[in-house]
Amino acid sequence: MASSASCRLQVVSKQLNCQNIETQPCAGRLNDFKFTLNNSLFTHSQREFYERNGYIVVKGLVDDKSIDRYRDHFQRICSGDVKVPHLVVMRDVAIAKSEFVPGEKAVTKIQDFQYYDPLFDYCKNPEILKYVECFCGGDIMAVHTMLINKPPDPGTKTSRHPLHQDLNYFPFRPADRIVCAWTAMEKVTRANGCLVVLPGTHHGTLKQHDYPEWENGVNKMYYGVKDFDSTQPMVHLEMEKGDTVFFHPILIHGSGTNRTHGFRKAISCHYAASDCHFIDMEKEVGPTIQKEMDEYVRKRVGPGVKVNLADIWKFRARVAQGEILNFL
Repeated sequence: MASSASCRLQVVSKQLNCQNIETQPCAGRLNDFKFTLNNSLFTHSQREFYERNGYIVVKGLVDDKSIDRYRDHFQRICSGDVKVPHLVVMRDVAIAKSEFVPGEKAVTKIQDFQYYDPLFDYCKNPEILKYVECFCGGDIMAVHTMLINKPPDPGTKTSRHPLHQDLNYFPFRPADRIVCAWTAMEKVTRANGCLVVLPGTHHGTLKQHDYPEWENGVNKMYYGVKDFDSTQPMVHLEMEKGDTVFFHPILIHGSGTNRTHGFRKAISCHYAASDCHFIDMEKEVGPTIQKEMDEYVRKRVGPGVKVNLADIWKFRARVAQGEILNFL
């Protein structure tokens, strides 16, 4: 009992003191966990932390040189020097309604960079994949990629991201074999809109989502959880450049308003085990996501084209490690 309490204390201490997580295992059984697979990387207490909370931060996981390289490629995309097939470029709703702003300041997020190798390098980073394997196993698909450029908020609060669950978007299961890796590309604080998580909510179920009724609008596909315990404690994940948080797709999370004058950058990838199975989202979750995706396909391919969500996600996914299996 004393050993177990000591292990838990070590994990919490390292989270608060911004140190690298331990790699030496604590004593204890390694087969009583639902959300991680048996591995030699996480300590027993670190697995307990993720089991209870649904997230874990690894300090300094991605090196500065790699992050600076990703930043450079992002800037080249924004300036138009590089054209990336199938890339989705997004602008904040407040910027979209204002006068045209050129270059990097006009772009708040790029998605689906999996076919652009200089950025997909992040998804195949061995330091990241060795942790992803603890959640997904050895056959891993990169299913959703983003580089987020959260803009300074113009006073509309549209730079915030409503509290949500990522599983709302994904037509594959089981949820426990899906994980997000989210890396700070610079110092991330409450002032510039760090991630906010509701620890332990991954023990619940997928809740109903819809667009929040915000006075100044909300960005496309920024759904929010409609019903959750608003009295539940929230944790603000302030992070240094290169720090990476891994979190469960049912964990309720979001991000705050960027109250600084600079852009806040982060890069992320959602991973799933290659043997995940696909579900009928319209039956199990509702028609909203399918309708949004139909609109997305019409804009990119043309009117009259209808595909199901499974086909879209299989196309978006790219193998990061091992075999493709059910994503063919």
